Amino acid sequence: MIKKLEDYISHVKKFSSQDSNEIESFKIEFLGRKGLINDLFSNFKNVPADKKKEYGQKINELKNLTSKKYEDLKLGVKQSSKSSREDYTKPGFPISSGSLHPITTIKNRIIDVFYKLGFGLSESPEIEDDWHNFTALNLPEDHPARDMQDTFFIQTDPDLLLRTHCSTIQIRHLEENPPPAKVIQAGRVYRNEAISSRSHCIFHQVDGIYVDEDVSFADLKQMVLYFAKSMFGKSKLRFRPSYFPFTEPSAEVDIYWGLETETDYKITKGTGWLEIMGCGMVDPKVLENCNIDSEKYTGYAFGMGIERIAMLIYQIPDIRLFFENDVRFLNQFK
Repeated sequence: MIKKLEDYISHVKKFSSQDSNEIESFKIEFLGRKGLINDLFSNFKNVPADKKKEYGQKINELKNLTSKKYEDLKLGVKQSSKSSREDYTKPGFPISSGSLHPITTIKNRIIDVFYKLGFGLSESPEIEDDWHNFTALNLPEDHPARDMQDTFFIQTDPDLLLRTHCSTIQIRHLEENPPPAKVIQAGRVYRNEAISSRSHCIFHQVDGIYVDEDVSFADLKQMVLYFAKSMFGKSKLRFRPSYFPFTEPSAEVDIYWGLETETDYKITKGTGWLEIMGCGMVDPKVLENCNIDSEKYTGYAFGMGIERIAMLIYQIPDIRLFFENDVRFLNQFK
């Protein structure tokens, strides 16, 4: 009886196959419900008492060996099948690349346009003082823009605040660089506004200034025309009288977007016109605050929201999409 068990063990050790059907038959023969090993366990009661221990050990050895042999053969067939299907000469999977945020892309395009017009790029701190953000720009103390509802003030120092516009570059650059001065600044600005489809507490703006002798409103109009053609491919403009404390006269600029599609009707509210920037001639008081002779020098200034430009170019209906970091949205700009 022990000899027969040893023969079974020897047979299992020698068994080998790459055929799935043969391997399954091997399993059923030894490990099946009516298989050999179950029969051996059923006959255990007929084994003499002095042989039971050795007999039981041999049966367990046979069962464990058979189970392991079956798993090894099954795994070998699976790996062989997978290897035969793989074509290792194929190129590997490409690594998914990221992309610039649409705000960054549009900001860079705007900067490139003004580089071609001879504007340099300058920077100023995002935490500003009252002088550079308000007073020097001809905003009196009772101006609505100073209201706490619009401005984030630094609690530890009431003279410090998060800049509300990039027009601070007018003061900082002119204080350190006498005319001619021709620079833009692009960056974040902060305003405490209610979040809606067209507003947010953090914006991105591009502001610029050009100060020299004999700078006129005609020069400003030619600059705006070049910008509109470069960014939008549009040349039909209108200048609407407006008010900004640091420019006089002041204007808001619209481009004629057209009414060719349903989207055009929606974003222009059926008028065909879209606002793209505010601008004007630098107020003489601003020049004097920077110790510049307002009788000798004149200049123009302008500013625009990068989000607004991006929404027009990409036809994005809700400004909040820029700030939600939804990968499905951002993947469209690869």
